[in-house]
Amino acid sequence: MTKKRRSGGRTGSKSGRDGGVQCARCGRMVPRGKAKRVTKFVSLTDATIGKELRDAGAIIPRRQVSSWYCVSCAIHSHKIHIRAGKDRRNRDKIR
Repeated sequence: MTKKRRSGGRTGSKSGRDGGVQCARCGRMVPRGKAKRVTKFVSLTDATIGKELRDAGAIIPRRQVSSWYCVSCAIHSHKIHIRAGKDRRNRDKIR
């Protein structure tokens, strides 16, 4: 039987089983090496108040929020995209 991916569809961690994470969309438990992590920054202030503070020269802190998705939910919600075989060899960060 041929092997489709050298990594088996997982990232990093060659030290046994990964811990599980819960999908933010459907709640499925997914191995951490297989799940897709999406990180975004969230402002701690309201948008209009934040704009006024920035205009006044204030530095507004942002909070980093990470959420994990199973592969099917990440594709369905357009967090990741299906790529052609040539593009899959490219190791750059997926947007």
